[in-house]
Amino acid sequence: MTFSVETESRLETVDVTERVADAVPDDLASGTCTAFVEHTTAGLVVQENEPRLRGDLESFLREQVPDEGHAHDRIDDNADAHLRATLVGPSAAVPIRDGEPALGTWQSILLVECDGPRTRTVSVTSVPGDGPD
Repeated sequence: MTFSVETESRLETVDVTERVADAVPDDLASGTCTAFVEHTTAGLVVQENEPRLRGDLESFLREQVPDEGHAHDRIDDNADAHLRATLVGPSAAVPIRDGEPALGTWQSILLVECDGPRTRTVSVTSVPGDGPD
């Protein structure tokens, strides 16, 4: 299953936890769910969905990767977005327990936009597993 996410800023985080949970088949009691963003300038992380922490994540990525001065900028002026997305990674895998993503108390799945605003596509694949012992 896939879903789209509309972003509004060059660098931002968007909570996609519920949309990923909705993509898990109703008849899957246990297994693994993998969410994958189909773009090279965005990523997914499992992290706390707290506004100050989300701002800290955005600030961290800005500090780690300068906005300009990269060779790829001569092509389409977005090397910073590619490099930031590389640090984040394109996917998040989460166990399924009792038909739901088994996230910890403070865990959420966040899309990290590095080259917005854009429309992003996230694909979700779920596979059955053995369940808890």
